[in-house]
Amino acid sequence: MEFRHIPVLLDECIDGLDIKPDGIYVDGTAGGAGHSRAIAKKLVTGRLIAIDRDPEAVEVARERLFGLNATVIEGTFGNVDKILDEQGISSIDGLLLDIGVSSYQLDNPERGFSYHSEDSELDMRMSESGLSAKDVVNTYSYEDLTRILFEYGEEKFAKSIASNIVREREKGEIRTVGDLADIIRESVPAKVRRDKNPCKKTFQAIRIEVNNEFSELSEALDKGFDRLKPGGRLCVITFHSLEDRMVKQRFLSFAQGCICPPEFPVCVCGRTPRGKIITRKPIEPSEAELESNNRSHSAKLRIIEKL
Repeated sequence: MEFRHIPVLLDECIDGLDIKPDGIYVDGTAGGAGHSRAIAKKLVTGRLIAIDRDPEAVEVARERLFGLNATVIEGTFGNVDKILDEQGISSIDGLLLDIGVSSYQLDNPERGFSYHSEDSELDMRMSESGLSAKDVVNTYSYEDLTRILFEYGEEKFAKSIASNIVREREKGEIRTVGDLADIIRESVPAKVRRDKNPCKKTFQAIRIEVNNEFSELSEALDKGFDRLKPGGRLCVITFHSLEDRMVKQRFLSFAQGCICPPEFPVCVCGRTPRGKIITRKPIEPSEAELESNNRSHSAKLRIIEKL
């Protein structure tokens, strides 16, 4: 199966990074190298570090970036500081994070990401190693399952779904996407099943847990911003509200100055803004992009510049 992934908000990301021909840039989510290739093509003496945890994506990115000023690293963007240290790089001019699952991962039934591929084994590992979705549903406690579904999926039927997962796994291993999808459908009211596919939130929540996505994003935001040069930019594309909220709040904290209580006559904290938010409101896909790539519909791009 061809590794096909259409880069979302491509022009907006390239404009947002404000690329210098001699700059050093990081694409923390190389994927099919769509964003990476566009960045690398603008470099003359500069350098791109493209990171991905998916070994299949790494192989594809190396092929598609061959001959350009780019180095492809297999790893997680939460470790961007260590990766840069290993490459002998102390500071960068820009970092791009495209948070989410690639079209290739969703469309490849062997990866077990999509709730539409019912015969596929539950997997959802971006790195193809470590904890899998099958491990989560078959070993996590009722309490942990409920917490994950509620916090990561904002699933209001979390208790019912978790309870039925625990009950069904006592009869036998929950092995396939279809096994889990059937449990979810049985756990929600009939009206919910009629209105929309009830599996989306649970599959999202389990995928986030399997890949430690929120911790990775939090680490990358802090470490990546710290490594930016003055004038360097951090661009982040998110696809659901929880990620976007984290990015928005972190950007606000980077841009915040004095935090003294308002009743203080003068500032004693000495805190000054570290960044300038470029996008007061997130950039969203144009009508043309939405028509050509329906998976871009929930994308939001936020950009901050280091002072």
